[in-house]
Amino acid sequence: MVKSVPPKKKQRKPSESSEARKDRTAGILQLLKREFPRPKTALLYENPFQLLIATILSAQCTDERVNMVTKDLFKKYRAPADFARANVAVLEQEIRSTGFFRMKTKNIMACSQALVNNHGGKVPESIEELVLLPGVGRKTANVVLGQGFGITSGVVVDTHVHRLSQRLGFSTADDPEKVEQDLMELFPRRHWIDIGTVLILHGRTTCGARSPKCPDCIIADLCPSAGLFPGGSK
Repeated sequence: MVKSVPPKKKQRKPSESSEARKDRTAGILQLLKREFPRPKTALLYENPFQLLIATILSAQCTDERVNMVTKDLFKKYRAPADFARANVAVLEQEIRSTGFFRMKTKNIMACSQALVNNHGGKVPESIEELVLLPGVGRKTANVVLGQGFGITSGVVVDTHVHRLSQRLGFSTADDPEKVEQDLMELFPRRHWIDIGTVLILHGRTTCGARSPKCPDCIIADLCPSAGLFPGGSK
């Protein structure tokens, strides 16, 4: 009679000490900044207002598509007042290819009107004022402040940053604002603008949602998720 052999218990990975996590995090940032030495948004803009509009358009849309649309859009609409008095039906068609064009048109026009009425047509330079504008949440506000003004207000958390934060062990949260808080606690303030940007760039080029390129990843040796996906290996 052959005795059945009980399955081996999976070995639990030792928990990471705060010091080890700090060193690993610093190493990841260093490597990503080596990969992207001058990190910046892929959105094309000439001033903070254009960046604000482009970021609103980028929701559920690629930056490449947004750049194609804004190339002509910003020639026609040069200031908040221009968008505020735009023809709704015309603007909807002009931004249609970015998706969710009706809601985006509504937000862009309302945001522009608020800038005219409450801020003299200027984009405010505080996150508290920015998030009060229609269609502007913390992600958009952080993009505008960080990339448009060079103001460190927080960390941009989009789908790429959210995904990589979980894979890299930076956060276990599902809520983007909680992920942002975790990143702000983990990284020194001087790195808040860059960490969001390099994670976005790395997410687009290497650490994709479905097929991360673990063998080609510059931070694979520091990533607790490396090799856990089809085709990936440490």
